[in-house]
Amino acid sequence: MRKDSSAFIPQERIVNTIVLIRGKKVMLDSDLAELYDVETKALNRAVKRNRERFPDDFMYQLTKEELENLRYQIGTSSMRSRSGTSSSGYGGRRYLPLVFTELGVAMLSSVLHSKRAIQVNIQIMRAFTRLRDLLATHKDLREKVEKLERKYAAHDEQFKVVFEAIRQLLTPPEEPPKRRIGFGVE
Repeated sequence: MRKDSSAFIPQERIVNTIVLIRGKKVMLDSDLAELYDVETKALNRAVKRNRERFPDDFMYQLTKEELENLRYQIGTSSMRSRSGTSSSGYGGRRYLPLVFTELGVAMLSSVLHSKRAIQVNIQIMRAFTRLRDLLATHKDLREKVEKLERKYAAHDEQFKVVFEAIRQLLTPPEEPPKRRIGFGVE
């Protein structure tokens, strides 16, 4: 445990842990565990005990290919476990990591009951909202990226990959359909 478990976490630190996988902004279980000041296996155990709260659009397990792509994007030095070791692939873990969408992170607050978990969840929700707002307000940036893409994408396959990643970052997430409240007539 850290000395001050109620310490404020800078929003930039949270935003830097949000990654784009399968076209969705997600956070790794190990990053969340570090923010919540718990072990990754404890966080995952709590999730498994409450699996019905985490449908596929809230949480999913990475494939080996996705983990390799993530390592390439982030760099292996930042893919270390909480103990600081990085042995067989992903911090010496036996299982592929879980990732949580914004909805999954919100659901974690009903599974983790510490004061720190509540405070961190509030900060994470604000970071997701800030990120979405930043991306939505930069329509001119999107147009400039599209112009650059038309100019350079034909020249090199690597540019296409970069532009696709930028396009995914600029696309706001789809809001899930809202469930109607009340009795319905069929």
